[in-house]
Amino acid sequence: MKYEPTIGLEIHVELKTKSKMFCDTPNGLGLEKEPNVNICPVCTGQPGVLPVINEEAVHMVLKTGLALNAKIAEFSKFDRKNYFYPDLPKGYQISQYDKPLVLGGHLDIIDGESTGRIQITRVHLEEDTGKLVHPVRKSDFSNGVNPKGADYSLVDLNRAGVPLMELVTEPDIKSGSQARKFCQELQLILRYLGVSDADMEKGQMRCEVNISLREIPQIGADINTADRRGSIYKEGIRDNQAEDQRESAVLGTKVEIKNLNSFRAVEKSINYEIKRQAEELEAGGKIIQETRGWDDAAGKTVSQRTKEEAHDYRYFPEPDLPPLVGLDKLADKLLAGMPELPRAKKVRLAEEYVLSQSDIEVLIQSKNITDYFENVCSEFNKTENVAGLVKEEIVKLCKLAVNYLITEIPRIAAILQLTNYQIKDKITAENFAEFIILIHQGKVSSSGAQAVLAEMFKTGADPTHIIEEKDLGQVSDEGALRSIAQKVIENNQKTVVDYKKGHTNALQFLVGQVMKESRGRANPNLARDILTELLK
Repeated sequence: MKYEPTIGLEIHVELKTKSKMFCDTPNGLGLEKEPNVNICPVCTGQPGVLPVINEEAVHMVLKTGLALNAKIAEFSKFDRKNYFYPDLPKGYQISQYDKPLVLGGHLDIIDGESTGRIQITRVHLEEDTGKLVHPVRKSDFSNGVNPKGADYSLVDLNRAGVPLMELVTEPDIKSGSQARKFCQELQLILRYLGVSDADMEKGQMRCEVNISLREIPQIGADINTADRRGSIYKEGIRDNQAEDQRESAVLGTKVEIKNLNSFRAVEKSINYEIKRQAEELEAGGKIIQETRGWDDAAGKTVSQRTKEEAHDYRYFPEPDLPPLVGLDKLADKLLAGMPELPRAKKVRLAEEYVLSQSDIEVLIQSKNITDYFENVCSEFNKTENVAGLVKEEIVKLCKLAVNYLITEIPRIAAILQLTNYQIKDKITAENFAEFIILIHQGKVSSSGAQAVLAEMFKTGADPTHIIEEKDLGQVSDEGALRSIAQKVIENNQKTVVDYKKGHTNALQFLVGQVMKESRGRANPNLARDILTELLK
């Protein structure tokens, strides 16, 4: 018997506004080193205070909706979602229920050789909660005994009130890899829009998976696709009870997976759950509706709690906030200022700079690197050193620039143990363009170029000055190289004999020896030609 997975995602994204959602407290995204430093009477739920809507956060959600081909609501409002938890100081969360900011939309993703369209149900705005800190007992640290948890928890409200955007997909996803691709593409869009860094490891983007399996129907079976999705949503209202009933009857029993803090965890947890549920059904068992967590170390999901029925959050309109009207007109203004999105940029980079798809995929992952690359390429067209070059030569310069950006720069940064850096703050686009031109003109060898680039990265100096000061210019003087080559031949007679016996790799070894003797400054192509001539 074969089963078809049905997968939907709920994704929460912390927005990087200057202040929190309903107050003017600085938004530290909950990453503050000290607890409870970015708090105020509003975000701690003190009596008598009034919230004020963060306009920037609303704009960010609308921009996200526009990027996802969604419908912007003409009218929206906030609601109170009532439940009790220690990290929720007011006893309710200000969220959105039946009138979200964004409805519908879709995101096309490429998974291998196939393209899929994932429909989006809604995107709404709410406030984040605080977090609980669970101390350990200091007395248990002695004698190598594993510490046990204390009998109390601490509440940190730095994160309480941070603007939180929630995106809900339709159950269109069919595999772990497809879910991973969706999350990665969404993260890229959010970063290009500048609404969030969406770093999953820091909790800025949090994913939950809803997954069920159903037996693949036989040909001719009557499947009501309206029951499969859509009918449980009315104007953005998610009817949890109706959803649970329909999924049990048509799609199978839904299991929710939480505690996913990486793209890898999203993919692996789904793949594991598909296998687990299929094996359970094959054995004649029954899937129970429950919430499961992902144990990354064990590589499996674990049961956290069963869910017999949907929570009743007793939603009602937030009385202290006015409704939002005219959002569709505001969206038109925001659309005019939208940046170029990743998919459009990929197409343009391929056409304008004739880059390979593999290079584009690496480059596009960082908007800062992509913008820097284009600034470097713009220097090629106005630099005196390349005046008069034909387009084909400019294309070669651009490809050379990409190669050094995606290979050498990360290597140098790793050596220097740098992680959070901006390449533009280390090397100006003008200096990097000059560096690429010097390589193209043969004024510095590839090994010399690595030394020059490392020095540029550390000091910010221009490459011509570094080459002159450290004597790193490429040696292309035929007389000087002939003398070095002759010396190398005399000192490596065994390799010379191997070469004359037809071992072509021996020549490469001799070229390497010339490079060593010249301290990496020799023109390798000229050195090869001279050696070939002398070995005849």
